[in-house]
Amino acid sequence: MAKLYFRYGTMDSAKTLNLLAVAHNYRKQGKRVLLVKPRIDTRFGTTAIASRSGLSAEADLILDESTALEPAALAGYHCVLVDEAQFLTPDHVVALRRATIDPGVPVICYGLRTDFRTRLFPGAQRLMELADRIEEVKVTCQYCNGKAICNLRMVDGKAAVDGPTVQLGDTEYHPVCWRHYDAAVQAATSA
Repeated sequence: MAKLYFRYGTMDSAKTLNLLAVAHNYRKQGKRVLLVKPRIDTRFGTTAIASRSGLSAEADLILDESTALEPAALAGYHCVLVDEAQFLTPDHVVALRRATIDPGVPVICYGLRTDFRTRLFPGAQRLMELADRIEEVKVTCQYCNGKAICNLRMVDGKAAVDGPTVQLGDTEYHPVCWRHYDAAVQAATSA
């Protein structure tokens, strides 16, 4: 039976690079892969799924909040790969879950688990609730060798503690462990 996977990690943990490698392997075997991304992700253009390593591919399906995703439309694919899955709506996640049953296609979603305030994104929350397998894509903290579990947003050299949840791009973000995240937030709020 096909499964729904959620592979999450912090910024800079090579989630998209992993997605592109999986797509390459399927295609090398002559299998059909559907690449999906949310419309809100415009960092590398509206249709590009791109890794900071330089690898990229064109998305086959762009989802916005109003897109009705029908599981039957995924028939004929050997795998569905979703980038920036934290931006999916809960309804999109349910439709992807249903696609693993009928038409029976595996779905692998890659994305952030939490925002810069360590709160779950709605899409990530629904994936955590419905995924058959949840796998962490690991990276070390920007400041030590600990495992990064938080996304630290920096503004003018200080940790951001408020602002819009969705702010695309990685220039203001650092993958950090809890110790360095908490220290940066404490310093920003006590100043």
